[in-house]
Amino acid sequence: MAIAALLVLLAGAWPPLVAVESGSMAPSVERGDLVVVTAIDRFPWGPIAGERERAGEPSGGPDAGRTTAGDGDVVVFSRPGDDGRPILHRVAFAVEAGEDWTRRGDPDRIDGDCAALRHCPAPHDGYVTYGDANAEYDQSAGIAPVVRPEWIHARALTAVPALGWPRIVLDLAVARFGVGAAVVLAGLVATAGGVASLAVGRVRDRI
Repeated sequence: MAIAALLVLLAGAWPPLVAVESGSMAPSVERGDLVVVTAIDRFPWGPIAGERERAGEPSGGPDAGRTTAGDGDVVVFSRPGDDGRPILHRVAFAVEAGEDWTRRGDPDRIDGDCAALRHCPAPHDGYVTYGDANAEYDQSAGIAPVVRPEWIHARALTAVPALGWPRIVLDLAVARFGVGAAVVLAGLVATAGGVASLAVGRVRDRI
């Protein structure tokens, strides 16, 4: 509890650790990684930046957004009215309400013109986002509407490989067998870990 409280104090976000459940951000972040996140107003962050802003390019123009993928902030956001898990994706660029953002995006990440897309023109100010491993922007693929700033919970600071698997397995157990069975499973795993640690300690003492 003390460690959790310290992490919340430093990160300014809860939970301060996010287990990645899909491969949509590979190879930057792989499924099963544990991502450390911070509040969007915490050090070392300034305003949320997309690829253009990080590259120091102007905010408009027909070539805006055509920069090296992987330059924008990785953020955690939730879609309104969605009971699913929060989404960990990258910010491509900011847009304004009523804007045809397809003119500024990478054409390889857009399936059709603005008239053919559900989330174009932009219904409000916000951000166009995408997963590094996905072929399209979230707003082109229908994964999410233009992301309002208030939908963003946190920004990714760093990822620790494979440490998110225990959380993912626990969530799967809860979904499949219920909370009680998941608690029993966690207890068995903890007991097995304690027995293994004790055995290793005794072997080490004998050596």
